[in-house]
Amino acid sequence: MFIGYVVVAGLLALVLAASATLTFLRNETILANMRKVAVPDSLLPVLAALKAAGAVGLVAGMGVAPLGVAAAIGVTLYFIGAVASHLRVKHYDLAPAAVLTLLSAAALALRLAS
Repeated sequence: MFIGYVVVAGLLALVLAASATLTFLRNETILANMRKVAVPDSLLPVLAALKAAGAVGLVAGMGVAPLGVAAAIGVTLYFIGAVASHLRVKHYDLAPAAVLTLLSAAALALRLAS
């Protein structure tokens, strides 16, 4: 199960790191998506920091199991919030957020099982 965690958490950490970087840099595609779900620009640095912390926590969790569990819980909750934000504004193009929610939950399950 540990190898599964490493693979899933590694992929998820890469996605989170890329997304955090693009959010910090205020990439126009990211900004457009955030605006579609009515996220204020003032929250972008906070959301980017949460994604970056999740990426670091998932990687660190490969060595320290409780940290990996905590990071996976946090990232799962983050993406549940993303799905809820899409549903709140009736924006049903939420496949990326839903897939990342499932990937985060898989990382949590795999870390708990290893």
